[in-house]
Amino acid sequence: MQKTRQIENERLLIKVNDHGGELAGIYDKLNNRELIWDANPQVWNRHAPILFPFVGELFQKEYYYNGVTYPMTAHGFARDSEFLFKDINDNQITHILESNDETKKIYPFDFKLEVSHRIEENKVIVAWKVVNKGKSEMLFSIGAHPAFNVPAMAGELQKDYFLTFGNQKELDYIRIAKDGGTALFDEVHKLKLKDGSYQVGEHLFDDGVLIFENHQLLEVGIAFPDKTQYVTIKCEDFPYVGVWTKPNAPFICLEPWYGRCDNYGFTGELKDKTGVQKLGSNEEFNVEYEIIVG
Repeated sequence: MQKTRQIENERLLIKVNDHGGELAGIYDKLNNRELIWDANPQVWNRHAPILFPFVGELFQKEYYYNGVTYPMTAHGFARDSEFLFKDINDNQITHILESNDETKKIYPFDFKLEVSHRIEENKVIVAWKVVNKGKSEMLFSIGAHPAFNVPAMAGELQKDYFLTFGNQKELDYIRIAKDGGTALFDEVHKLKLKDGSYQVGEHLFDDGVLIFENHQLLEVGIAFPDKTQYVTIKCEDFPYVGVWTKPNAPFICLEPWYGRCDNYGFTGELKDKTGVQKLGSNEEFNVEYEIIVG
């Protein structure tokens, strides 16, 4: 049976599952609402999966490392793995995933991934620490995929909500190919904003995820139809951000990433993959993002 841990303060109650180390709930006590999608399997069976050691799809669902071909499903295996529960206190829950004989069959690196979720007032801070425990350089990507309930209140429509991007006026984004989910990297689109926001409308996600590259975003959020802020993710260090929902699904995912899906047609070595992170022997990679409620 899946084990869920929870902590709370005066404003928030959060839940984190051992399975996937996944954030499973953010309850806003002040406004009496749950922000995180309930993972209804008839629509989309996840809440906020951790994407590791890959983000997105690989071209032909495989990659090449040191002359060997390895299979890999979309977003890697962490989201489907049982994490080791490390500890819990008044404001933080910590989980660990480490390499083992099974992971090495598809990902030949020795690693430790430590994930912590902590609460501070109206914020949830998600921190990742990746440790290269091997003797050779480690190649990986890592990303977040939290799904927020939209609409958040009865009587509202998702199309009337707004995506918010701080003080930005215009953004570049790319799409993915429909026959495999890899990036159409040479087709750049423009998203023209008004007061830093863009109304969701009915067709924004018809062609799947919007991928914003090149450190364009310091933050990304969702606002109510009256433009009051619902949720904001602070992600200033992240080179990539995805925004996505399934057709007719009552949630929107805001996804800060270190790395992204393959370019369409890419068949090169893993070291040459767009967005791949490189970590020396015994080195650590540390990063965090904030989910701000309201």
